[in-house]
Amino acid sequence: MQPTFHDLTNSADLPSALFERTEADLSFFIEKVKPIIEAVRVEGDSALKRFARDFDRVEVEDMSILAQEEEYDDAFARLDPAVVESIRYAAENIRAFHEAQKPEDIWYKEIRPGVFVGDRYTPLDSIACYVPRGKGSFPSMLLMAAIPAVVAGVLRPIVITPPGPDGKVDDATLVAARLVGIKEVYKCGGAQGIAAVAYGTQTVPKCLKVVGPGSPWVVAAKRQLSDIIDPGTPAGPSETVIIADETISGELAALDLIIESEHGPDSSAYLVTNSRRVAEEAIAALPKLWANIDPKRVEFSQAVLCGKHGGIVLTKDFDTACEFVNRYAPEHLQILAEEPMAVVPKIRNASELLLGNYTPSTLGNFVLGPNAVLPTGGAAMTKGPLSVFDYMKQASIAYVTRDGYQEVADHAHRIALYEGFSGHAQAVSPIRHEILKKAKKS
Repeated sequence: MQPTFHDLTNSADLPSALFERTEADLSFFIEKVKPIIEAVRVEGDSALKRFARDFDRVEVEDMSILAQEEEYDDAFARLDPAVVESIRYAAENIRAFHEAQKPEDIWYKEIRPGVFVGDRYTPLDSIACYVPRGKGSFPSMLLMAAIPAVVAGVLRPIVITPPGPDGKVDDATLVAARLVGIKEVYKCGGAQGIAAVAYGTQTVPKCLKVVGPGSPWVVAAKRQLSDIIDPGTPAGPSETVIIADETISGELAALDLIIESEHGPDSSAYLVTNSRRVAEEAIAALPKLWANIDPKRVEFSQAVLCGKHGGIVLTKDFDTACEFVNRYAPEHLQILAEEPMAVVPKIRNASELLLGNYTPSTLGNFVLGPNAVLPTGGAAMTKGPLSVFDYMKQASIAYVTRDGYQEVADHAHRIALYEGFSGHAQAVSPIRHEILKKAKKS
């Protein structure tokens, strides 16, 4: 199959079709998830078990929805120790990044004499981390979703994930959960899993918020339930843009373009370059690189790169390539350029910037530390990566001393009267001093 090639060197505008995502129209999924959500709301665990049988092809009569301690033990016993060590390595980096990111519990500063203002951060009471499984198993997503929750101090962080063909949670996911301190992993995914944490069931606790990427079914359920549970940052099918200047090897660009495209046929992946040589080298290299990877992943990658949501884009100049990035607002952006740091100021909209020849998405997805749960569907124009701030709430703090009071009171009194709030004005009038004098005498 030939990669899709968009030659825009003679085009005055960037075609709007290039900026469409597979998740753009969720109307089909919205209608389909409604009965699933209602069934979970009414039936609870019974619905979860039925949907596991119908959707996940798992016989569920004896299945415990909550993973048991012995399942964690068995997972450690079965998993290759080298894989355990790599999960531990990744967990250490991700934890270190998020601990550095965590704000002070409380801060304040004196902005005028006797006037102190600041913020206080406290963790959420409960959070559900969604770990997908439809096209594989993703312990890395558990690390990315759960570690910032633990670092933030969430009182009850849980994980929900679809059961595998054996009715169990993937071994590496259970290992990751134990390594980061998650004690509750529930075997429920898809729209039914989102409904379970939104309403609560006999087994699955109701949570305040759910985070993590998922299929269009998951995205649709989050939207449908957004007035019941905080759906977090939009995190749908994977998407990437690689921007390359004329100094880069097209074969290297092709090598990294495959990374996100192999997630699934609903992914999006573009190489955007102003160099015809880079574009042609990438197109020539892809078949050889596909020959080296798993046939199923080749199928996914080709569906993306040879379809209408991916491929090679040749622009008339590098500024137009940067314009493409800013309009697309990708989940992942890899900058392949002679001076990648010089390109950064040109980029306004991207959730993740991976700079240079030695920072492929593979590293960012698994082990570098910054969070790989990123907004998709263009949400990077207004939102950023999952962080400890997603698991905390902010409260403003203000404290005015007796000496600092009168100046701010006078200004507030004038504004209150101007806006017609006489009660506001009265509270900062001389009456306040009279009340305080009486209270002091008594």
